Amino acid sequence: MRDPKPLSRWDSAIGAYLSSRRALGRTYVPEEHVLRSLRVFLARAGADDLDEQFFDRWRRKSSHLSTSTRLREERTVYKFCLYRRRSERRCFLPDPHSFVRLRPYPLPMIVEPEQIARLLAAASSLRPGSRSPIRSAVMRLAIVLLYTAGLRRGELVRLTLDDVDASAGVLRIRDSKFHKSRWVPISRSARTELQTYLRARERAGLDQRVGAPLLCMQRTRAYTGDRLLNNVKALCSQADVRDSVGRCPRVQDFRHSFAVAALLRWYETGADVQVNLPKLALYMGHVSIVSTAYYLRFMPAVVAHAGQRFERVFGDLIQGGTQ
Repeated sequence: MRDPKPLSRWDSAIGAYLSSRRALGRTYVPEEHVLRSLRVFLARAGADDLDEQFFDRWRRKSSHLSTSTRLREERTVYKFCLYRRRSERRCFLPDPHSFVRLRPYPLPMIVEPEQIARLLAAASSLRPGSRSPIRSAVMRLAIVLLYTAGLRRGELVRLTLDDVDASAGVLRIRDSKFHKSRWVPISRSARTELQTYLRARERAGLDQRVGAPLLCMQRTRAYTGDRLLNNVKALCSQADVRDSVGRCPRVQDFRHSFAVAALLRWYETGADVQVNLPKLALYMGHVSIVSTAYYLRFMPAVVAHAGQRFERVFGDLIQGGTQ
């Protein structure tokens, strides 16, 4: 018999699921968007509930999206259906073995100081536009903070004037990934760049209220993550900043470069790397050094330093040849 209220069980389950997740302090905003969009699809298809056929039809509609996005959406539905199974043993549960497979990510491009110098020179030559009167200053500051503070793209575009203390050289990163907030001290050169930018921002007549976005396009309009991404890509192309195979760095590669540079400094100065890793994790806003280790995968320069340190300490214990 057809349900007199189509998708009534689905709606009730979504409400209970989201409430249970948010009771744990999680936002679940992207997950809610995925489940609501699936709900719209089911309603338009005249379905009473989700089954294997409708699930396959729904995910085929997302074939144009990136593999990572598709997998995230499929996993979101899977976790929701798994939750429903606790009280509805016969509800549909997608087969996780049928989900799309991620392609291996290319190793990050480690941006060198000489390349940063070229990027800053290219940013200085940018002309103001009608939508971005201080475009040059914005891009210079963006490159400096991405490279010297290891900020995530979203963290950078969400900064407000109230989040920066230019005299002390400190940034406040609020409610970032993992719902963590932190204070980020910046280098002396980055502090000088920030102060120069704020003066240019004031001269341009942009919004000076404490809640105004730090990276401003027009009077009160903030840079979005996508616009910042496109500007960084264009700047890298203009400055001819590429790796050995001609690939320009991604915005995330600046964060990788920051982490690797910190590791190299410790090796070069003889610091205790293991003791300092938790400090790096804290600075970058990670839950633990396990997350930080993702940024420190096989890098030839780091491996060379690590090998040299190992040889200095244990070289006399290694016997050449085999018996």
